[in-house]
Amino acid sequence: MAAQEPIASDEVQITPLSVHTGAEIGGVDLRHPLTNRQIHEIRGALLKWRVVFFRGQELTHPEHIALAKQFGEPTPGHVIFGNHSEYPEIYPVVKRRTAQAGNVAVKRAWTGWHTDITAAINPPAASILRSVVLPPYGGDTQWLNMAKAFDALSPPMQAFLSSLRAIHQYRRATDSKDKSGYNKLIEEHTMVSEHPLVSVHPETGEKILFTNAAYVDHIVGLTPRESQCLLEYLWEHCLQPEFTIRFRWSAGSIAFWDNRATQHQAIGDIFDTDFDRELYRVTLNGEVPVGTDGRKSTAISGESIKPV
Repeated sequence: MAAQEPIASDEVQITPLSVHTGAEIGGVDLRHPLTNRQIHEIRGALLKWRVVFFRGQELTHPEHIALAKQFGEPTPGHVIFGNHSEYPEIYPVVKRRTAQAGNVAVKRAWTGWHTDITAAINPPAASILRSVVLPPYGGDTQWLNMAKAFDALSPPMQAFLSSLRAIHQYRRATDSKDKSGYNKLIEEHTMVSEHPLVSVHPETGEKILFTNAAYVDHIVGLTPRESQCLLEYLWEHCLQPEFTIRFRWSAGSIAFWDNRATQHQAIGDIFDTDFDRELYRVTLNGEVPVGTDGRKSTAISGESIKPV
């Protein structure tokens, strides 16, 4: 079947957007409760395509939260950077915000790519992001498939990485006007975890390359130079176009992604314009990652994320 051909399942239509990553879902109205069949089909598409998109869904904050609750337990908007004043499950993603403070002095190809809150012992399982205010152009978002990134490595490299663990934490900002406020927040809410470098997806059993430049500080047991070289190789390896999808937002767009098997990046061209960009996110509570050897992640500092 051609990659672009819609796949109909009852009233749910699933249209793949690339061979490995991303699909658009139609035939559902997310303002209303979904049927069990619809939930099953959407969850299946999420697990297969890693990120799914909906168009023309003008949701209110309560409707956004109600949608999320059909797929899991919402967490606080952000355990460090706060949440919406009226709706604790909602995190505003606006053009200028504290959590967006730059924390690297030198930008690389992988700068900005991340998996949400992997400094936590139980990073979110998934995120649902909806658009409200959009620029006429620019401000797209990209996702990449970390299961495919792992599959593309050689068997010896896969075996080596599966034996390793890495430290995930928030890094102090060094290159931002807002660095003092950003650094104060991460110091007040210290969160550090040791995760397997290769995790096992809790629903599909797939092996996932579990690393991202935003949170991973170093690989346990390697020398600093060994760790740096290996991590930079992996972060570069992940960015192959075959693993990625780029989404252009439109009015009423929603992106729903599996945080356990992806990285994502908000493209920074919006900061070269005067355009506004305002989106809202709800995250779903996640499990403690498990490595291929059956060992769970361990918390070094900070508490686990709890549902609202």
